[in-house]
Amino acid sequence: MNPNDATPFTLVLFGAAGDLARRRLVPSLYALWCDGALPEHWQLVGVSRSARTRDEWRAELVDALEGHVADEFLAHVDYVSADATDPGALGRLRGSLDGQHCIFYLATRADLYAGITQALDEAGLVSGRSRIVLEKPIGLDYASAEAIESSVRECFSERQIFRIDHYLGKETVQNLLVLRFANSIFESQWNHRYIDHIQITIAESGSVAGRGAFYDEVGALRDMVQNHLLQLLCMTAMEPPNTLDADAVRDEKVKVLRALRPMEAASIAEEVVRGQYVSGAGGEAGYTEDADVRESATETFVAMRVAIDNWRWAGVPFYLRTGKRLPERTCEIVVHFRPVPHSIFPQQRASMANRLVFRLQPDEGIQLSFSEKRPGAAMDIRMSELSLNPQTLRRERAPDAYERLLSDVIQDNQTLFVRHDELMAAWEWVDPILQNWRDSGARPEPYRAGTWGPSAATMLLASDGRLWDERETDDAPDG
Repeated sequence: MNPNDATPFTLVLFGAAGDLARRRLVPSLYALWCDGALPEHWQLVGVSRSARTRDEWRAELVDALEGHVADEFLAHVDYVSADATDPGALGRLRGSLDGQHCIFYLATRADLYAGITQALDEAGLVSGRSRIVLEKPIGLDYASAEAIESSVRECFSERQIFRIDHYLGKETVQNLLVLRFANSIFESQWNHRYIDHIQITIAESGSVAGRGAFYDEVGALRDMVQNHLLQLLCMTAMEPPNTLDADAVRDEKVKVLRALRPMEAASIAEEVVRGQYVSGAGGEAGYTEDADVRESATETFVAMRVAIDNWRWAGVPFYLRTGKRLPERTCEIVVHFRPVPHSIFPQQRASMANRLVFRLQPDEGIQLSFSEKRPGAAMDIRMSELSLNPQTLRRERAPDAYERLLSDVIQDNQTLFVRHDELMAAWEWVDPILQNWRDSGARPEPYRAGTWGPSAATMLLASDGRLWDERETDDAPDG
């Protein structure tokens, strides 16, 4: 379809003065515009409490885009200074939004979601053509998430709500679905008969500095495990949907969440490791300094062993790991296949089993490791890596995850967005861990900034005769 024939829309961006808006959302919208992916008629309206004019906000966006922005793009940009929870203040938008395809993007704290949606409704801005986008984390536990959801769902139906997890918009995650479900050579091996275990890591080299107040309330389990890591787990472990219809895909993801073995109090200490970074050998500040608190039991690192109790994954452990101040920034899904049952090559070790790596950051791609013979007379074996998508990586610009997801919102495609029952199933599984930590009073295990987390995380795999998959990657700015 020609983008110019698409339905005109207005994107109302709450939290327009925030970091997410400047660093990710507006640049992604600009990239879509540069690619000719937007309709002829559209509008971006920034909303924030901050007092500034339209021209001042446009100037800020020019700075955020490093000066590379066309005047034609800025002509679509407007700004309104308002309290987003005040229906009277939002009423000023009614004239320009009435009857249009409106997308309300809440790039704000989740505790404002209920107030903003109710204000939109009371101001008469919500219609059957409206859509609302919610950023994670939605709530701090099952009860708070349900309270937020109830308020939002009073004003918007499920088909109007887009709960965004930007990891699902990454090219490699979508390629994971294609590789599995469009290639019988992989899908036939995607089960407990051929896979030994799967590791999913989201490592961050940065600290919590600048986000200390937010992070000390949330922690790594809520911030990363409940949404990003569980979503990647679902995409990796789900059964083939009968179509690419949004609900067909999300039905299969919910089945994975409901098949997760519950975390019981007796096993949490053995299955879950939490840590908090302290000052590093190079003089890096510890968590309490970065968060500006005297003491804290907030975890900056979580590792866990997860079981999925269904036919496909019986006996296959999934190891999840995330943390701040780790040696590098990377996100990978690593599928470790079982070694051959009997090797006729003396040099071949169990550690030389095939491995399929889906790297989401910093440099997206898919690599398959396999054994091959070294050149020469001897039957000498080595491990080699084969890129499974070299053309995509070398010749085409991979769109930012937010580009894909914003485009999907505009086109009303919910496939890569989280459904209500997905969100609540994830919280239902995570809640017992949070409760156990509160009840036990145990503190996170310290680990030095710049290392791979607490020693207990290494032992989590070592007790199973395995090691974390850690390889050198090029450094890249957070994104």
